[in-house]
Amino acid sequence: MRRHADPPRIARLPQRAREGLVFAAVAVGAMAVLTMWWLDTPASSLADLGSKLTAAGRITGLLGTYLVLIEVVLMGRIAWLDRLIGMDRLAVWHRRNGEYAIWLLVAHTVLTIWGYAVADHTGVVHETGTVLLSYPDVLAATFALCLLIMIGVVSARAARRRLRFETWYFIHLYTYLAIALSFAHQLATGNDFIAHPANRILWVAFYVLSLGLLVTYRAVVPVRNAFRHRLRVASVVEEAPGVVSIYVTGRRLEELRAEAGQFFLWRFLTREGWWQAHPFSLSAVPNPEWLRIMVKTAGDFTAHLQSIPPGTRVIAEGPYGAFTEARRIRRRVLLVGGGVGIAPLRSLMESLSGRPGDITVLYRARRREDLAFREEIDALAQSRGARVHYLVGSRRKAANSFDPAALRTLVPKIASHDVYLCGPPAMKVQAIAGLRAAGVPRRHIHVEEFVL
Repeated sequence: MRRHADPPRIARLPQRAREGLVFAAVAVGAMAVLTMWWLDTPASSLADLGSKLTAAGRITGLLGTYLVLIEVVLMGRIAWLDRLIGMDRLAVWHRRNGEYAIWLLVAHTVLTIWGYAVADHTGVVHETGTVLLSYPDVLAATFALCLLIMIGVVSARAARRRLRFETWYFIHLYTYLAIALSFAHQLATGNDFIAHPANRILWVAFYVLSLGLLVTYRAVVPVRNAFRHRLRVASVVEEAPGVVSIYVTGRRLEELRAEAGQFFLWRFLTREGWWQAHPFSLSAVPNPEWLRIMVKTAGDFTAHLQSIPPGTRVIAEGPYGAFTEARRIRRRVLLVGGGVGIAPLRSLMESLSGRPGDITVLYRARRREDLAFREEIDALAQSRGARVHYLVGSRRKAANSFDPAALRTLVPKIASHDVYLCGPPAMKVQAIAGLRAAGVPRRHIHVEEFVL
């Protein structure tokens, strides 16, 4: 079994403490923005309604733009931030922060135009035309806001489920265009920057830092690793109908420092797939010879991977994810998986330390032939002294399997377990509800989500 160096002292802090430290760092940046606004807004300048509305527009614009830059950092695939917080929490922060940023920028637009209209004693519609056509770079910034609103709409869960991954991915690339289009008008028309060189330097520093982290971790590091490790597809093995394992070999794989339960963003350099990266978890404990992932047909890209030729070059970004033994708090562990969610659980089952009886697996599938890695899981169960329960049947049967009474029967003393959960969204909702009702605290239920 692989052993890894102890994590840094900060990574050994409780989850809430680590999240608090990151939140505090973000809050310090927000306070710097507020201070910049406050020092440039004397009380005498807020004498009438128009100036108050305009001042409110300035502060919402500054904070909204700051949160857009935080959004860049959250989507930057920064490895140390992922290890510190976990991809599941970063995904939640990413969604919520994006919503706050868009609402603040919409408020900035409305409040600023309203304030100008009151000051000029004219109508809002007329003032809108004046601002768009007369103020430097405002038209481009307005287009940027429209792009951000569009991205926010397609990011909603209901819309996301209806979009092909490729469509969703390309729409999100417009975030960078929006940031570029909005930058010039901030320095050209922002009262906080026009006559304040120190403020301009601070604002540019925010941009350089956030975009620098983005370029480093999304471009420089992957390209460096591609030359260092020279990954290639070694073989493709069918595991179940529509499900294959892809074995990837390369050089110095141990330097990746990957752990069971983690995932990479995989870019297969074929004509059809070179331009897109998809997250796939490791389905076996990584070793110096090869890495293995599990791929199920769910669209054009994954269908293409079912027969990808051996020798295909691969770029792997990562490893990412805190869905590892480092999250473990209790001696007993329950692994709950379904569909391709069994992949990281299969690797955890192999790597988790423990005595016979400490590990229990619940594996959900609609049909027995859909149970990937069954022979491997049975062999691991025998060698590790683990218990495995295969929950095979319809969705209704699956819902019954996650009933609190059923869970207590399958897993005695379930409330004293750490739970690692990975599977389809509907199954995760059912499982979390059942686990909570069975007495498992939410902090002991570990769920991984991917951020692209």
